[in-house]
Amino acid sequence: MILKRLQNLPRWADPFDETGHLRQLMSDLGRRLYDEPHAGVFPFLNVSATKDHYIVRAELPGVKAEDLDITVTGDNLTLSGQRRILPEEENARYHRRERDSGRFSRAVSLQGPLDADKVTATLKDGILKVTIPKADEAKPKKIVIG
Repeated sequence: MILKRLQNLPRWADPFDETGHLRQLMSDLGRRLYDEPHAGVFPFLNVSATKDHYIVRAELPGVKAEDLDITVTGDNLTLSGQRRILPEEENARYHRRERDSGRFSRAVSLQGPLDADKVTATLKDGILKVTIPKADEAKPKKIVIG
């Protein structure tokens, strides 16, 4: 009689089965959060500095120079523009879609005043390089002891 009742229990009544189910759900959630690409900050930037300049490199694959706006105000650099992706064929269906299109804007604050009149920028192989001279008052000064 007891054996017959145990065999007729619903699936959710087995605590070990539910633990396995919960473990699978958590594994799926972790995979979605960390393994698969997701929307985030665009473009990726590297910012470095020399004695006289700041150098900002941004990854902008597929973005054309005419689709970019670069502005320097005070001690801020702003990169904005639009990333366009060519449409697929008419009857094509996506199996995976990780590349986004649309407008973007990224601002970075640099330390100290900048010389906005002498900023240069180049775009080659999907990498934007912006060289921003430091203003004279921001450059280190050597003090002579006398």
